[in-house]
Amino acid sequence: MFMHPCSGKMRRIISLTMIIGVFLMSLMDIRGVLADPQTKLLKQACSEFAIGVEMSDFLSSFNKTFGEIRKQLSNSNIHFATAVQTDVYGMVQCRNYLSSADCVACLDFAWTQIRQNCSIADGGHVIYQGCFLRYEVHNFFTQRLLVTFESTVCDQGKSEAKAFNPVVDGLITDLVSSTPRIDGFFAAITRPVSSGGATKTVYAVAQCIETISQKDCQSCLTATSNNIQSCPPASGGSATDAGCFLRYSETSFFADKSIINITTYLPGGGNSGLKTTTIGDVAGGICIIILILAVLLWYQLIRKRKIAQRGDIFGKSKLQGQAIYRFKDLKSATQSFSEDSKIGEGGFGDVYKGTLKNGDVVAVKKLSLATSKAKTNFESEVRLISNVNHRNIIRLLGCGSRGSQLLLVFEYMEKGSLDRFLYGAKRGSLSWKQRVEIIIGIANGLAYLHEQFHICIIHRDIKSSNILLDDDFQPKIADFGLARLMRDDQSHLTTRFAGTWVYTAPEYTIHGHLCEKVDT
Repeated sequence: MFMHPCSGKMRRIISLTMIIGVFLMSLMDIRGVLADPQTKLLKQACSEFAIGVEMSDFLSSFNKTFGEIRKQLSNSNIHFATAVQTDVYGMVQCRNYLSSADCVACLDFAWTQIRQNCSIADGGHVIYQGCFLRYEVHNFFTQRLLVTFESTVCDQGKSEAKAFNPVVDGLITDLVSSTPRIDGFFAAITRPVSSGGATKTVYAVAQCIETISQKDCQSCLTATSNNIQSCPPASGGSATDAGCFLRYSETSFFADKSIINITTYLPGGGNSGLKTTTIGDVAGGICIIILILAVLLWYQLIRKRKIAQRGDIFGKSKLQGQAIYRFKDLKSATQSFSEDSKIGEGGFGDVYKGTLKNGDVVAVKKLSLATSKAKTNFESEVRLISNVNHRNIIRLLGCGSRGSQLLLVFEYMEKGSLDRFLYGAKRGSLSWKQRVEIIIGIANGLAYLHEQFHICIIHRDIKSSNILLDDDFQPKIADFGLARLMRDDQSHLTTRFAGTWVYTAPEYTIHGHLCEKVDT
């Protein structure tokens, strides 16, 4: 989230207007009886850019857009809707297993959340287990992947079933193959798994938005399936991107009537002919041998390719002197990147607390290279921090990767970010001496970046949440995802605004003129 350039009074007026709007909409008739709208929050995010029109005009268009969407859901018994009102584009998608009443209830919940948190941002989205809601000032209806939309959430509990992992893998693989072939891009399936002499059921769903193509649905589900594979043996997990959603669980979350027979949608259609016993045994044995050899060959090729790709990424980033961590070690250190381990959300990735096998406590920043923008920001942060060495700059310990998921490992700051001591529960606990030392430390770090490093580095997002404190309250500048380099012979750069409105200089916010004064 980011802070918006408006006064406290204005924000209260905006929030009140939004809440009243949601309340009035909730008075409309909802068909059916509420059961479970599944409003567990998976992710929310707001655009870093403010609206470019009058507030009253924007709010009017915003309310009309989502009023139309809610009307469609309420009156037509559908689970997907879009609307446009004067350059405000809106979209909502409920999971098809929800009732009409629960779908509308989930929309109302999401609408309230996004209005309270995004205020005057020109875009935002909120994702729940039961639905997602998104708005922008541009057409995004055919977008399938978005780095800020990507979300993977794994349950805390672990399955006791020995064959759980392969069963989940099979479910996800079949959903990825079949869902794009099904009208409406939705599939819900179950599969039994043995556990301690008993048989349990694993439930899974896949869904794509209805405005993308079959090919894009396939591509999106493939990307999310790679992400959700980090969850097992967790008893449940979900993965989301701009165009699709995947979820599995040992606990039932949809009714039996929602289950779809996907056999005819799988490659081959499940209609293989009957063979004689002898021919079947021989052919089966040969196929198994060929399959084993093919899998071994495929594994070696993929392994070499991944190693080459990882080396290329880290090589281009000029990562010098830092360790390369194994993905499974960092996954174990952060308890499968659980919500309990999450300690913050950076501009381009979530941050988790992890404990390595040797007992060292670290901070792990998880990013995705699903887009070129994400890759650029990853390489920017690695390239910059790996060569920076200063007591007031956060220290990068190493990196790790798996597919499109990239991990940065930093030293862990027990005290957390400065904003906790300025605005949070510990507000007022800093002495004046500590405050002065923190200010001087930040200034020393910026002076190093601007003047003492071999090239001027402009951070572009200096704010209290990006200043971390060690045990002695020494400040360390963090989150270099937006940093830019400037040559010595340049007085300023002209670039699109990126950062947080409240903390940046007017000449950069308005005109895009970037110089080292932006960080002061």
